[in-house]
Amino acid sequence: MFDTVLVANRGEIAVRVLRTLRESGVRSVAVHSDADADARHVREADTAVRIGPTAAAESYLSVERLLDAARRTGARAVHPGYGFLAENAAFARACEAAGLVFIGPPADAIELMGDKIRAKETVRAAGVPVVPGSSGSGLSDDELCAAARKIGMPVLLKPSAGGGGKGMRLVREESRLAEEIAAARREARGSFGDDTLLVERWIDRPRHIEIQVLADGHGHVVHLGERECSLQRRHQKIVEEAPSPLLDEATRAAMGEAAVEAARSCGYRGAGTVEFIVPGDDPGAYFFMEMNTRLQVEHPVTELVTGLDLVEWQLRIAAGERLPYAQEDITLTGHAVEARLCAETARLGTDEHTGRPERVDFLPSAGTVVLLREPTGDGVRTDSGLVEGTEVGTAYDPMLAKVIAYGPDRPAALRRLRAALAGTSVLGVETNAAFLRRLLDHPAVRAGELDTGLVDRDAHTLVRTDVPDEVYAAAALLRHAALEPDAGAGPGADGTGGGSGWTDPFSVPNGWRLGGEAAWTVHHLRVHGHDPVAVRVRARPAPGGGTGVREVRVGDGPPTEAALHTGAGTGTGSGGDGDLRLVWAGVSHRFTYAAADADVRWFGRDGEAWQVRDHDPVEAALRGRTGAHGGEALTAPMPGTVTVVKAAVGDTVAAGQSLLVVEAMKMEHVIAAPYAGTVTELDVRAGGTVAMDQVLAVVEPLAEEAAPEAADTPRESGEGAR
Repeated sequence: MFDTVLVANRGEIAVRVLRTLRESGVRSVAVHSDADADARHVREADTAVRIGPTAAAESYLSVERLLDAARRTGARAVHPGYGFLAENAAFARACEAAGLVFIGPPADAIELMGDKIRAKETVRAAGVPVVPGSSGSGLSDDELCAAARKIGMPVLLKPSAGGGGKGMRLVREESRLAEEIAAARREARGSFGDDTLLVERWIDRPRHIEIQVLADGHGHVVHLGERECSLQRRHQKIVEEAPSPLLDEATRAAMGEAAVEAARSCGYRGAGTVEFIVPGDDPGAYFFMEMNTRLQVEHPVTELVTGLDLVEWQLRIAAGERLPYAQEDITLTGHAVEARLCAETARLGTDEHTGRPERVDFLPSAGTVVLLREPTGDGVRTDSGLVEGTEVGTAYDPMLAKVIAYGPDRPAALRRLRAALAGTSVLGVETNAAFLRRLLDHPAVRAGELDTGLVDRDAHTLVRTDVPDEVYAAAALLRHAALEPDAGAGPGADGTGGGSGWTDPFSVPNGWRLGGEAAWTVHHLRVHGHDPVAVRVRARPAPGGGTGVREVRVGDGPPTEAALHTGAGTGTGSGGDGDLRLVWAGVSHRFTYAAADADVRWFGRDGEAWQVRDHDPVEAALRGRTGAHGGEALTAPMPGTVTVVKAAVGDTVAAGQSLLVVEAMKMEHVIAAPYAGTVTELDVRAGGTVAMDQVLAVVEPLAEEAAPEAADTPRESGEGAR
């Protein structure tokens, strides 16, 4: 076994690999960019080396700097994790040339299986069924269009050089082929430096099932059963489980043997995954899609049902050990389900075709983790790269953690995972925890009736569009308590300020006035992504004197009795962070709570999180930005980089016409004209960075008779991940 291993990655996978290194008695070396100088993987490693600035190209993707870090720390081997250089044949060869062991497959296998076109040809020759599609590499746009017409619509465009959904486009209409090919090439070029595409037949309502394989350096290959990965959003996996609820033992054995043959066909070594697409109504008709020549994000579910540590076996195989298992020794026990926790915001929009609120935009989020609660308990595992104080930016992948649950059967595992997500609280950054929890309770998911389009079809039913009144009430009572004399003592049991001694009665915000009912104190609050709300608070006189509980009115709602109680939580953030209990109309609600700054508070419950900001309506009116004739200001929906600018000041644009593209965390978002009009302001350039809610452009409306037809139809690209 190696004495020192360098982990050439970051985030939760780096922390995951470090755990096995620590348990194996192997000294660990972490690497980090400037953005990750205080990250969890840096804190947990035995040694850490700065390898460059925030930009991945100058840090985590710099082969030279990674090899230098290994040389300086005496590492004998390099574990690449997943993403970044994990499937880079040149990096594997560079490690070998530097006298380092690359903990992964041979460079030739990476190169072969990394080229989807050659991979299909190779496994087809080994007898593995493949999806019908184009043949040959380096096809021109015209040749791709011709191949698509020959296959028949719909088709799937895929980058040859990459995976994980990046650059993939489902095309149902032949008229859109040219536009989608151009978009797929642009994203593939940006993600992989290679815009080679292939085209495959699209199988409607398919299931995505993959087989985990292990191969040693002595010719022995086994499979560890399958994982169901059909719950995807824009070709990006978000929930995975093992085993699949679809397969019977005979199909599992047949697919497993096909995966073993695929691994043998490229001389594989280490842990790898062979991915298949399976018609939901005919699981026996499975087709090879690709082979991932690395550890998968979803490997924990396989570990839980087999009892094997895949990272440990990666290390042992790389060190030259033989696999001691025959295929019949591998058994699957129980059931495991994993959910990917990502930094993102879900917003419900109107579908451009139906006009109904059926489109969901998943936008990257960013911020500082001010309070963190990760679930624990029987059958629950959390793989995470987070600690309180972590700065989540848009420079890297949005996945923050994985929550995994194990049970004796599938219903038990699903129940445990839903409960674990309800107990997850990441305040300071918006995440998809609540969305995942609702997805796991979807009737089709509970029944195991899955397909890769389920999430996209039903996402609009899984996004909560309202903010509970009790969130506004808790925020208003906290703000009200802060106005009380001696507010530093914190709110009391009835929501009033703490402290002791004499208080000037005229400084207390209790709404008292001579000869009349107490007046309301108004708190203007805004939850991120929603319109401002006025919340009114006043003390309700108690029988025999005293203030008693508070009355709260949220917006135009009725006065409601409310009392706020604070309690010591396990959070370590500042500002009195921890737990709150709000009694609202006689019902007790518990929240996690943290103050990001003087004007911003975060509240969490059941996986949901709300950012509540003080709102000044006068200041907002003064800062409002419109054109002289009522033009609309278009703002950045997320922090990111402007990649394409398609308009200029003075241009006349059609309703829905694309003006520019903002990219963050491997996702593109098109900024389109809300109506026919004239661009009167455009304050950005290609390559420039923008902040969330920054004004990008202003479009002033045209008279109806002057409105042009749309020159193009905007669409949001799929998000890519590992």
